[in-house]
Amino acid sequence: MALKSVNVCLSPALLPLYDADNTTAVVIDIFRASSSMCYGLANGARAIIPVAEIDECLAYKEKGYLLAAERDGAVVDGFDFGNSPFSYTPEKVAGKTVVLTTTNGTRAINLCKNAKTVVMGSFLNISSLTHWLRKQDGHVLLVCAGWKNHMSLEDTVFAGAVVDRLEASGVELDDAANAARSLYLNARDNLGAFLAKASHSKRMKHLRIEEDIAFCLQEDLVTAIPVMKKGKLVCLPEYMPAAQ
Repeated sequence: MALKSVNVCLSPALLPLYDADNTTAVVIDIFRASSSMCYGLANGARAIIPVAEIDECLAYKEKGYLLAAERDGAVVDGFDFGNSPFSYTPEKVAGKTVVLTTTNGTRAINLCKNAKTVVMGSFLNISSLTHWLRKQDGHVLLVCAGWKNHMSLEDTVFAGAVVDRLEASGVELDDAANAARSLYLNARDNLGAFLAKASHSKRMKHLRIEEDIAFCLQEDLVTAIPVMKKGKLVCLPEYMPAAQ
């Protein structure tokens, strides 16, 4: 077998329309959950447990885990941190398990539970991610976390970047994949300027966290690929940072 198709789901609300059989789902939440997950595991976090709701996150309080919660771009009061990549440095997460809930990303992960494999994608790990995806059998579904079931520009552009790297003879693309690739090709010469138009970019600037935007648009800062195993995101062994 070999890679057969690459499809793009522009919103989690559309996931019921896709067949999960023999599918590798790549969950994308560029600003900022998937970026922070890649960065955290690259910096030595033992695991990241994604949960959909704040109460689920609080249930882990007595287990000695770090608790992280974000809603509408801001850290939820009473939690250790949110989903800024600057909270996932070695000093904060090395050797620890983080329980994380976010507005969009962790919900999208939960909705992909029927896929054969679920991994996280970001610009930070795009080369290792696409290298690994080329070796997969069956179908790849790029799942854009979006914003509260609406399409988001940054997630769609990243999906297009992955499609551009995976496109090859014999690999079937759906219309959304072709559209995302076209959008990426239009944006790639100046991603920062192009994505400044994104509604979530404007939301983050209002919260004075513009530095997170620039950080999340860096390519190949890490090799780590987070993969879901028994309810936890851990690093794929073959892409684990050398220091671990």
